[in-house]
Amino acid sequence: MIRVVKPDVKTVIDFPIIAGESPTWDEQRGDLWFVDMLAPAALCLRNNGTIDRYEMPATIGCLALCENGEIAVALESGVHILDPVTGCLRLLCNPDGGRGFSRLNDGKVGPDGCFWVGTRDEAVPQTGNARLYRVRPDGSYDTVIDGGLLTSNGLAWSPDGQQMYHSDSSGLYAQVFDFDVNIGIKGNARRLHDFTAEEGRPDGATVDTDGYYWIAGQQGSRLNRLTPSGEVVEAYLLPAKGPSMCCFGGPELSTIYVTTLSTVRNGVAETGTLLAFDVGIKGVPTCRFAL
Repeated sequence: MIRVVKPDVKTVIDFPIIAGESPTWDEQRGDLWFVDMLAPAALCLRNNGTIDRYEMPATIGCLALCENGEIAVALESGVHILDPVTGCLRLLCNPDGGRGFSRLNDGKVGPDGCFWVGTRDEAVPQTGNARLYRVRPDGSYDTVIDGGLLTSNGLAWSPDGQQMYHSDSSGLYAQVFDFDVNIGIKGNARRLHDFTAEEGRPDGATVDTDGYYWIAGQQGSRLNRLTPSGEVVEAYLLPAKGPSMCCFGGPELSTIYVTTLSTVRNGVAETGTLLAFDVGIKGVPTCRFAL
């Protein structure tokens, strides 16, 4: 039986965002990074409560921390490196190469130190042209999944780094791969879970120290917590219809941060925002791009 939880949720920012995504906790500085995909902008909530905003020249799907203190950003025009001091961008690579009806979407750094970035099929109707790329710090990359996807999303790794989770938001399922830090994924995907309308569309995700997979239920007003075998055991109900991605943060890595999208609930417009609540569960530190 699924345990339904109504957490004490706080709104963290006092301004609206269009399409919040990619919350990422920097445990070294106590900062929280996230993006407004359609603004487009990368934002950083500093540990002193101030917000730094970096306007982007193209739609931004996600971001990732780098070992050298810079920020990797996945834009529609490719993977760039942001200098948070100057705000300058430099192009690292463009794995998607300007393909039509495609843009970089969800991404995250894995335990291999590479930036894994997927794409969304922007065709209407969707044709299944989405991909998943593995980008190395030197700018070289591999196409790991080529076709058969609609919206690549939900990237996360088990605490021991031996499993990689991945979802297709439009396909309404999550899957899991065996993973090796030297070679990446091993073998074929195994279906983890098929999501119902009540559970929401499977969007961005993270894992906790017990190996459970937390995934945003877009349009379902909830976060779903799954066992490593794919059973939904807890549903955290949120005051926003469109949660898009979650991460663990705070001094003890026991605060859940959730970005949301602008949407409509019961005929009333609802703007995107950043939410937070505390849980008695801890997350794992964020992996960093090995620049």
